[in-house]
Amino acid sequence: MIRNYLKIAWRSLWKEKTFSSLNVFGLSVAFGAAILLSIYSFFELSYNKFHENADNIYQVYHTEYTPKGPEAGIANPLPFAAALKEEVPGVEKITRFNGGGVLASIGDNQVRLQSAFVDPEFFSIFTFPVLKGNKNPVSDKSEVALTEKAAKILFGKETALGKTVKIFIDEQEVPFTVTSIIKNIPAESNIGFDIALNFKSQSQHAYGRNIGRWDNSNHEVYIQLAEGISPAGFEKSTRNFSELHYADAITNAKRDGAKPGKDGQYIQQRLLSVKDLNFVKVENGMAIPNRTYPYLILGIAFLILLIASVNFINMNIAKSSQRLREIGMRKTLGARKIQLFFQFWGESILVFLSATLIGLLIAYLFIEPFQTLFNTSANFNNVIGFRSLIGFSFFIIFITVIAGGYPALLLSKLGTLKALKGKINLQGGNQVRNTLIVVQFSIAILLISGTLVLWNQLQFMRNKDLGFNKEQVISFPLNGKKDDFRTMQLLRNELNDKPGIKSITAANNILGIGKDHSTTTSVMGFEHQGRVVKTNILMVDYDYEGTVDLELIKGRRFDRSRPSDTLSMVINEAMAKELREEDILNSSIILDDSIRFSIIGVVKDYNFQSMDKEIEPLSLFLKPNWNLRYGYVKVAPQNLSNSFNEVKLAWNKIEPNAEFLGSFLDENIDRTLMKERMMTTMISSGSILAIVLSCIGLFAISLLVVSQRRKEIGIRKVVGASVSKITVLLTSDFLKLVGIAFLIATPIAWYFSNEWLQSYPYRMDLNIWIFISAGVIALVIAILTISFRTIRAAMQNPVKSLRTE
Repeated sequence: MIRNYLKIAWRSLWKEKTFSSLNVFGLSVAFGAAILLSIYSFFELSYNKFHENADNIYQVYHTEYTPKGPEAGIANPLPFAAALKEEVPGVEKITRFNGGGVLASIGDNQVRLQSAFVDPEFFSIFTFPVLKGNKNPVSDKSEVALTEKAAKILFGKETALGKTVKIFIDEQEVPFTVTSIIKNIPAESNIGFDIALNFKSQSQHAYGRNIGRWDNSNHEVYIQLAEGISPAGFEKSTRNFSELHYADAITNAKRDGAKPGKDGQYIQQRLLSVKDLNFVKVENGMAIPNRTYPYLILGIAFLILLIASVNFINMNIAKSSQRLREIGMRKTLGARKIQLFFQFWGESILVFLSATLIGLLIAYLFIEPFQTLFNTSANFNNVIGFRSLIGFSFFIIFITVIAGGYPALLLSKLGTLKALKGKINLQGGNQVRNTLIVVQFSIAILLISGTLVLWNQLQFMRNKDLGFNKEQVISFPLNGKKDDFRTMQLLRNELNDKPGIKSITAANNILGIGKDHSTTTSVMGFEHQGRVVKTNILMVDYDYEGTVDLELIKGRRFDRSRPSDTLSMVINEAMAKELREEDILNSSIILDDSIRFSIIGVVKDYNFQSMDKEIEPLSLFLKPNWNLRYGYVKVAPQNLSNSFNEVKLAWNKIEPNAEFLGSFLDENIDRTLMKERMMTTMISSGSILAIVLSCIGLFAISLLVVSQRRKEIGIRKVVGASVSKITVLLTSDFLKLVGIAFLIATPIAWYFSNEWLQSYPYRMDLNIWIFISAGVIALVIAILTISFRTIRAAMQNPVKSLRTE
């Protein structure tokens, strides 16, 4: 019986090759796109779940209540971890973590590696399997653990275990022994590194000078809770711990007028599940997991499938007018409703199975371009598993039952006589059809509106005046063996006579995100006029303000002819407001209880952090002999590429074994907008696909309408109706549906766009023209789609239409 149904279904589909091809094409593209988007979404949602103890692993952070309100922080002082484990019950295991980059060398082979300075317990908390060597990595200060990838980079095909690798620490090469080889870090991990070292192996600046100090925080802490201990219960039990070790900070907060949290605490230790690290959004001093983005992508995949399923329903209904006599004959010969239902449903199953297989093939063929376009490591291996395969199978069956079963049910219920006469009566089918068209175009307009809002916000941030010169300044990490001061001297000597080079400087942080993808934040608090003042700090070389073109609004810049400037500072406007001084240029601050720094200049506020943050207080200190980490070169606007090559050649001469990772600041700023660019591209792709699929469905409906109204068209032409009038008559009903879709989609799009924009302190002005443009785009595309068939029908010979009918 089933074999017979499938055979008849195949013959029927083959007979109507055009309709079958359109059906399979639309569904295949929808399935392929939905599979790729789902892979991306599930990959994002799977971050950090591969750890065996993921349910019990947490990052420790704190909420500090200040006069400005609650603030969240993840940096902790050196004694924090040991004290927390000893004094607060419930800590099964604990580790400190400080990531960054180190310069590793094997002879002349010099490589910059992503590093992790951790306590030995780190590897018993997190699941980073040891493939070879010591199963307890970094147990000693002289040991290092390498990933497979790093071992291959450093030693090639040679065995890395037992070999010595030199790490550049405190301006000297320190030898370490490779004792463990670790499996490469999974792509779905927020914690990544190439080389792991003992936490105590850090530089004097990061570790040695901070032993026993609670007033300097510079690393993260992760814990594994004991069985039966809840995060909320653990957080409550840290109250005495915070009051003991942060007594001075709490006293200062009370004095300065800070309001405590609901539980009366001024500093509250909190836990963030490691499974939520990829989705953190800070609100009112709390780390709130926000999975909106991956679920949004999953929602787009669902909407694309919905549109394709609606098309399938509409196209099958459109085709049914050509099969009415077939249905009537089958019923006359004794076919029952259930038999007709299974016959038509069998056709749907064949179409869906074909579309599913082709969709999988499309996803497989386009996975690499997809990864490149969206800068993701998501692939089939990340998400394929028993549960995902079962879920996918049930989803396909569900869509087949709903989208294929509905038209099959309608056709099987047709009356015998009306079917034989060629009369179609679907009992409310027009209402269903119109509703589906409205749904389709509502989705399309919603996605187009989202694309336009995202694109405009992205352009707004790209073109925003950030307060510094981003077009003519090259930045690069000072990642060579020579100390940074010496490197900068040599660079100035090499580039001094180059006509395209305007100025050279350095700083201990970068603007935007450089090619090394490293960013740091340094915050300092000090007493001023009887209250605590906090500021971001930036150590700079001479000419920094001029090189990046900071606008000086008061005072002067650092001057080589004034040795006392090493005890001076330049601040931004936000810091000037924070200090509350009437005459800011005649004021000073005292640091480390004794060193006085005079304020010599005020620069206009500029975006030294990402653009999703408001500009915070910033203080620039002149430290040319420090480890400044990043070089800056301002070049002439003419022939930028030639100037870039000059800087690169100079670097290669000074540090031949260190890779030059230079980029212009506008490139760095673009990297900070990676998420926005990916969202824009992804939603734009979804919008285009939604419009294409909607047009296929609309085209199918226009075929149905023209087929049903062919006699009417012929009569109207006979009595003198023009082609244009008939075209307007046939298209007006569809355009009304697009108008209804616009009225439904616009308020929804406005609401969600406005909510999304609220997360940006610097945002575009939302206006109605964006949404009107989305409606016009949908309307124009709908007119073009419908007109192709309706104009052709209006131009046909009326005699032929009447005879056919």
